[in-house]
Amino acid sequence: MYKKLFIPGPTHVRNEILQAQAVPMIGHRAKEYSDLQASVTPKLQKMLYTDAHVYLFASSSTGVMEGSIRQASTKKILNTVCGAFSKRWHEITLLNGVAADKLEVAMGQAITPALVDEALSSREYDAITLVLNETSTGIMNPVKDIAAMIHEKYPDVLILVDAVSGMAGTKIEFDAWNLDVCLAGVQKCFALPAGLTVCAVSDRARERGKEIPNRGYYFAWDAMDSKYDKHQTPATPAISLIQALDVQMDAILAEGLENRWARHSEMAAYIQDWARKYFKLYSDERYLSQTVTNVENTRGISVADLNKELGNRGAMISNGYGNLKEKAFRIAHMGDLQMEDLVWLTGQIEDILNL
Repeated sequence: MYKKLFIPGPTHVRNEILQAQAVPMIGHRAKEYSDLQASVTPKLQKMLYTDAHVYLFASSSTGVMEGSIRQASTKKILNTVCGAFSKRWHEITLLNGVAADKLEVAMGQAITPALVDEALSSREYDAITLVLNETSTGIMNPVKDIAAMIHEKYPDVLILVDAVSGMAGTKIEFDAWNLDVCLAGVQKCFALPAGLTVCAVSDRARERGKEIPNRGYYFAWDAMDSKYDKHQTPATPAISLIQALDVQMDAILAEGLENRWARHSEMAAYIQDWARKYFKLYSDERYLSQTVTNVENTRGISVADLNKELGNRGAMISNGYGNLKEKAFRIAHMGDLQMEDLVWLTGQIEDILNL
């Protein structure tokens, strides 16, 4: 049975986007492909408020996270951890043999400028990893404020941001915030099928990468740059997904960026208010996500059974992540979902649970 996805990725994909992948294949060295990449790149730059290079990788976001780590530091990296996916930055860093320390807060809490300031004050680090939106907990870290503090006090520290469950769902001003790497898979707020990652990279991050001899090949910024001006990629791109991305970017820009950010904020507020009424919000209310809400299971319901019955009715939500399984559940409000979808979903939950 078809289910509308209210999970934090992959998200619901409109038929128009599915059909956009079904056009005839083109050669990745042909003019037709160059025209395609030349079409989609400026649209992504507009959405990210940037003039920086924006790359397209045929990969999940984790691959680009690994590539970013390999070319970010000649000293030591500070990995900030506030949940399962920010923890992945730290695991990737260590497994690539890059010197790193961990700044960690409890699940449901945010990374703050004060915490980062204290950690960076040792002057040991030349790069930091942040998660904009921690999917496992429903926290949105104050990346803008953290980045402003870093540039004021630690200007040599590169800022690497996992925006996987935030990009295309909340405003990210790459240039104004002075970010260095900002990446996201398209299967979340972009509302495309999985398999493609968008990554904006600053000029100084691209220069830092050249200083590192063992930076790898597939994800190396200079390798991407070797084909960038020709509107191509060094390895075979995900052509069908990029065709769908081009169509979706037209829709995003037609909606209007400010309208899109407002829609996501309104959907978030609706689900947050609903959760407060019937359950409780798991995470720190000062830093709630605009794209996914983590609901504490204060009623002791079986989340698995709830999801099974929702499946019979054509919907799917997410159980708590990791050790939060059955202790919480997550409702995504991102991508092409509309308020009426969320009103329908919460009505189904209320009916199933007799709320």
